[in-house]
This record gives sequence, C-alpha cells and structure tokens, in this order.
Amino acid sequence: MVTRCSQIFIALCFLVAMTANARGLPELTDLIEQNSPAVVKINTLERNQVSHNRLPPQYQQEIPDIFRHLLEPRQRQQRPVASMGSGFIISSDGYVVTNNHVVDGADEVRVTLTDRREYDARVIGTDQRSDLALLKVDADNLPTVRWGDSESMKVGEWVVAIGSPFGLDYSASAGIVSAMGRSIPNESRENYVPFIQTDVAINPGNSGGPLFNLNGEVVGINSQIYTRSGGSIGLSFAIPASLAQDVVAQLKEKGRVDRGWLGVGIQDVDRKLATAMGLKKPVGALVGQLEAGSPADSAGIQVGDIITHFNDEKILMSGDLPHVVGQIRPGSEVPVRLMREGKERKLKVRVGALPGEDEPEQANAPASTDVGGRLGLVVDEIPDGLKQRWGVDSGVLVKQVVPGKAGANAGLRSGDIIAQLGFDAVESMTDYDKIVKKLPAGELLPIRFFRGGQPTFRTIQIDED
Repeated sequence: MVTRCSQIFIALCFLVAMTANARGLPELTDLIEQNSPAVVKINTLERNQVSHNRLPPQYQQEIPDIFRHLLEPRQRQQRPVASMGSGFIISSDGYVVTNNHVVDGADEVRVTLTDRREYDARVIGTDQRSDLALLKVDADNLPTVRWGDSESMKVGEWVVAIGSPFGLDYSASAGIVSAMGRSIPNESRENYVPFIQTDVAINPGNSGGPLFNLNGEVVGINSQIYTRSGGSIGLSFAIPASLAQDVVAQLKEKGRVDRGWLGVGIQDVDRKLATAMGLKKPVGALVGQLEAGSPADSAGIQVGDIITHFNDEKILMSGDLPHVVGQIRPGSEVPVRLMREGKERKLKVRVGALPGEDEPEQANAPASTDVGGRLGLVVDEIPDGLKQRWGVDSGVLVKQVVPGKAGANAGLRSGDIIAQLGFDAVESMTDYDKIVKKLPAGELLPIRFFRGGQPTFRTIQIDED
C-alpha cells in the first residue's frame, strides 16, 4: 500500500517537475497588456478598383500588340473594395507604421485603437521595396511602442505578434525566431529586406502589425506568410526593426526612401566555383554582370569577382549583398573586399542612388486638374542609368500619380516607364504630349509600360472632358 508520506512525496515531485517546466515558458500577459493599446486596426476603402489582364504573362508576349487591349476585361462600375490590416503607433502625436500593401491604392484609410477611438489617417509616404508605409492621424497623447534591436535577435528567441487576423481585433500569438536574414524577392524581383522568419501564427489581417521581443520592444513588422491554405502554417516573415526605422525616418523627412546602388548582377558561389576561385568554402556574391558607368564599374570591380565583404559586413550568400548595399546612403564611400583570380583585393566604392526612386509618390494627395494633365500623370525624360539598367530605349518616366484620375485608375505608379499610349509608341516627352492631347475621352485604350524592367499591358480611360 502507498503510505501517506509516499503520496506527499509523489505530489511534491510532480509539483517540482511542473514548476521546472513552467520556468521554460515565458509569461506574456504583462507584455500583451502593456503594448496592445498602441496596436491599431487599419481599415481601407478603394473606390476605383481596376480590372487587370487575366492572361498569364508567359502568353502575353505571343499576342500581337494591336490585339492585346482586347484581352483586358471591360471596365465597369464596381462597388468600393474594403480591406484591413494592422499597424502600431510610434509617436504620441499620431505617426503609425504599417505595410505598404495594406494601404496601397486606398482612397480612405481609417485607424481604430483598442479603446474604440477612430481616426482618419493620411499617408505620409510609402516604400514598395520594403513594403512599409507611414501614416499620420490628428491626435495627441496616444499610447506608443518602443523600437528594439533586431540585429541582436537570435534563432530560438521567443517573439509575440499582436494584430487583427481575419478582422479579429487585437489577437496575440507567440512563437520563436526560426531564421534570420531570409532573402525573399518581391514582385519586381528585387531583394532589399533581410526578413526575420518565425513560426508565430500570422494570418491575413496581421499585416503591418508589430512583432515584439520579450522586453516588449518592436523587433519586426509582420509582412508575409508562406501558405498553401491562405492561413498560417508556421512560416511567417517580418521586416527587421533596424531596416524599418531607417525607412520610416526617411518617409517622415522627405516622403521617399533613397537606397544605395552598386550596378552589378550577381549569383551564388557553389563548391566548385569556390575551389576554382581560391576560396576555402562557397561564400560571397559572384559578379556575373557589370553595368557600364555604374559605381561598381567606376570602383574597378570586374565580372568574375567574388565580393566577400561590403562595408565591413560579411557576404555569405549573394542575397546578402542587396541587403547591405540598399541600406547605405547614396554618396557614401565604403570598403569592399573581393576575390579575383585566387587573390584577395581591397577596393573603395562610392555607392550610387538606386534608379527609379528620385521622386516620391504622392499618396493620398488631393486630385487637381492643374496637376498631371488629362491622365493625372507627371512625367519626365528617363535617366540614362535607368535606361541601361532596364534595357529601355525610349518612353517617359512617371514621377507622380494623381489619385482618382485616369493614370491612377489604370494602376500606374511612380517609377513606371510609359512606352505606348493607345496605338502610338511614346518615344519622348514631345510624343507623350502630342498623343495625350488627341486621346479620345470615354474609351478604353491600351497602355504599355515597364515596371521593374518588365513590360505590362493594361487599359486606360480618360473621363469625359
């Protein structure tokens, strides 16, 4: 028989085991309670939804230009489209951070706090490359969050997300950091964000919400998930706070983000290439293409070089190089270490400015008939560097898009290059002005433009004059 003492001993052992196990798990209630008031729900409304070409891109090239506009679904009056996301307040006077894709194309942005206060928000600036946006609401004495040090994060650390998944207000979820510095190219095949990968449950509606460390500091902005079902499967990606703080500061100061540019095409180094190039292991970014006149060319970098360090930071994989270069302010001179013909060399390179971002997009700016003409587009000649980079010989560069007018309704953005309007090729500013004047109002017309170097066809319609 089990004696009374034995029962007490067993109970004590069980209690000790439970206590030891509990010590291994973080206590999150205070963190969530203290920071939830600064996390907001963002509701957006897009009045003019534009239908896009449903034909897959691989087949578009096979269709003669004269017929491509027929493949566009006929534009028709559609109901306003509402969507939602999350965000967080970074200053008591009403600055709010969220994802660019949460507010992209929105005509109205509304911010709701945990205490049910609601405010209309203005978009101060957006950055598509980092998927970040800065909003402003007219309010004072708002609760705020604190930025944390994402550079010191380690795989295995606990992190907490707060947001509005599927519209369920202020939900919290927890997990660990699964990996650091993940390279995920965007739709333009650009790669300027070293994402933090976590297994935190992130779902639609969490986008733009904060990722906290156990000190209650924001170390990331939840941005993407990998999923086959539309919901979380444990692969979530957050924008590091170190990158976000710089982007937000630039958006607040000038409404745009200036990034460093090197002017090289790169690839990974495999084991055989490493051996042939005199490396002990496959590391670095192999220069496979060099743009004439670029900062890399001017610094003496050559095709076949393997860049192993840039600005004193190690380049382990090719995807690390854009992360480092993009965060350097244009005009800065930085050291580069590379391998050439089996020998290490050291150079200095003056980083250039990434083309296509020299003018901010005027988000939520009031529409004006005095700006942008009939299409609501402010355009200019294409810089030579951008022509070389994208392989474009002619056209005009979109520098500003007026919301609510023909260009915005067609889905054009700042940085696009217009190559065709109607059935006429746009060779220069002079061509553009002449073509725009003669475009008929009230008719669907084809427009061809380049975005990130990739050609795209859509339709555009000028309202009745």
